[in-house]
Amino acid sequence: MTNSLKTLISKNDINSLECDKVIFDCRFDLMNPEAGQKEYDAEHIEGAVYVSLDTVMSSHITATSGRHPLPSKESFAEFLSSCGVTEDTQLIAYDNSAGLFAARFWWMCRWIGIESVAILKGGINAWKQQDGKVTTEVPVLNKTEGLKVKQSLEQAVDVDVVIKASNQLNRTIADVRAAERFRGEVEPIDPVAGHVPNAINIPLSDNYDAEGRFLSKDKLQQIYLSKLGEYKANDPILMCGSGVTACLSRFCIELAELPPASVYPGSWSEWLRDPSRGVATEE
Repeated sequence: MTNSLKTLISKNDINSLECDKVIFDCRFDLMNPEAGQKEYDAEHIEGAVYVSLDTVMSSHITATSGRHPLPSKESFAEFLSSCGVTEDTQLIAYDNSAGLFAARFWWMCRWIGIESVAILKGGINAWKQQDGKVTTEVPVLNKTEGLKVKQSLEQAVDVDVVIKASNQLNRTIADVRAAERFRGEVEPIDPVAGHVPNAINIPLSDNYDAEGRFLSKDKLQQIYLSKLGEYKANDPILMCGSGVTACLSRFCIELAELPPASVYPGSWSEWLRDPSRGVATEE
């Protein structure tokens, strides 16, 4: 497999895989957290395992955390082991939200050192359009033992790093929420609208064409280089509302074959926990 194939994979690519593989259904709805499981129960790709943003890809919310704090690396590795994942397994994630929640899974796998993880191009909708099999049958899982957490392939930063970047302007903070949320005009989820002082905005929608497909490598390069300039690996910090959509932008940077960027998992919902951190509404 080429690197690009490991990152974004098609139905035909999956069918041609000769290695062990496990498929993960990452469908979720932030406004209706039970919807993803119900959609999975109604139909899913044959052999797919459901992975919930709330119960697997996040830990419990605390008084200081954002809305989707990361679980421990060990607990996520244990979940993958319970699904039959070994060091030789190709992991494949899909959703029905243009890769939004699948990207969180992709990023977390790389966060615990797994390189062989990809997102299904077009998600379950494209799979069905190409006559891919769907079922209501839940697969029987062959639990494996001892999937090890390895050196992380992704860089996560905490709020103190973001405070320093905001105050000292030593690193670019890129908020990927919609422009109207960034400007403080609306806020459908969090209690306060606006953004981290001195952050810039690279809306998530910039990554897609009119049909909701990922832009080409060249176009993605143009977008990120125009906003971030030439940068050192992991120097830019990506954030969003709760650390989920920032992973999608990180994924698109990978598609663009640009140096990686860091992710602030706590994001805006964590930043707001302390009013002294400040809120900006200017462009």
